[in-house]
Amino acid sequence: MTSLGQTLSILKNATRPRSDDAVASRLSVVPDFGDNPGQLMMKAYAPAGQAPKAPLVIVLHGCTQSADEYAVSSGWLELADAFGFAVVAPEQARANNPNLCFNWFEVADIRAKGGEAESIAHMVSYALRKWDLDPSRVFIAGFSAGGAMAGVMLATHPDLFAGGAIQAGLPYGVASSVAEAFQAMTGLTRADGLGQRVTRTGSPAGRWPTVSVWHGEADGVVRPGAGEAVVEQWRQVHGVVGAGASARTAGGRIFQVWFSNDGRAVVEHHRIEGLGHSVSISTRPGETFGGPSRYTTNTGVASCLEIALSWGIAERLSEEAGASAGSEPLLKPHRRSPAPAASTLINEALRSAGLLR
Repeated sequence: MTSLGQTLSILKNATRPRSDDAVASRLSVVPDFGDNPGQLMMKAYAPAGQAPKAPLVIVLHGCTQSADEYAVSSGWLELADAFGFAVVAPEQARANNPNLCFNWFEVADIRAKGGEAESIAHMVSYALRKWDLDPSRVFIAGFSAGGAMAGVMLATHPDLFAGGAIQAGLPYGVASSVAEAFQAMTGLTRADGLGQRVTRTGSPAGRWPTVSVWHGEADGVVRPGAGEAVVEQWRQVHGVVGAGASARTAGGRIFQVWFSNDGRAVVEHHRIEGLGHSVSISTRPGETFGGPSRYTTNTGVASCLEIALSWGIAERLSEEAGASAGSEPLLKPHRRSPAPAASTLINEALRSAGLLR
């Protein structure tokens, strides 16, 4: 397992070359999206023929990555093409952080007003207007420092997001310096008061987004305990207790879900055995989104596809409807439909986790 000293050496290496230099950009730079106190770059992608009132997904890269590397290698742009949603990919500047990390541990950048969080919020508002997107279906996902920053946005702008996914990330508000950030990365975070760090920011709409947490069991950079702390933070926010429903699924994934009183899956925890500091992808037929990179690993679990399915912006056809022998499992674009009963939601979540057949 990577030691804290090794982690410091890795992440302090500002001159580390990026493997995404050869990634052909499919993202367009948006120069004038509004106020930009965090001095971030807005990149975006809208599929050809995108329907009005489509969903929007914000994707946040990790340290030493570009927006393009994370958006392409994790599969978000292919998913956007398949299911017709728009993507906004904020990009960090070296002038802000030499390792290109979002500053999830800088107090000035993790408040609703001022800094990087406000810049990302303005990107969301711009995209909703520009492409006539559905404000009730805005989601955010991020990896590593981007995962931590996704948590910042869910905590400080809960009215903007229906849900979020934190991949190899950290809880909101547990660090206010580089030293505290590295301490949090070891996973040694006190559980008491974690929820209050979020709820004291206030929720204007009186509701909180759903949260899906993904973490590798062999992550030596952001230890699994950090992911457990994220889960505990959002369980406290949503007021859900107990062990939740759980199962072991394909690809060595251990899945847990907690439901609200009205049957919504409000907190999910996905742990993948053997996965290091990386985004889990799959090359299984019908699930191949994204591809090889420094920070993706083929475990057989298509994490970003699973996240999109859980948000209801994608659907998998049933095996019966998916057709003939030897054909690949089929996916289809999501179409909005009346909300199912709570029991149906629970059964569907348990079935997807392998608890029901």
